[in-house]
Amino acid sequence: MAMPKDPVMLLSYVNTQLRDNYPSLDELCRALGESREEIEKTLGAIDYEYSPQQNRFV
Repeated sequence: MAMPKDPVMLLSYVNTQLRDNYPSLDELCRALGESREEIEKTLGAIDYEYSPQQNRFV
């Protein structure tokens, strides 16, 4: 499945994947072949950043 392009949909998708399937953002990116930088840039545009402690974007 392709990752959503809409930032709000991407936020929901990524946080759900992190909660259910991946121990870190790096693991998610490796497994799905996605760019961590692009995800962080897209979600940063709507004022979210990755929290390694919580393993989610907040």
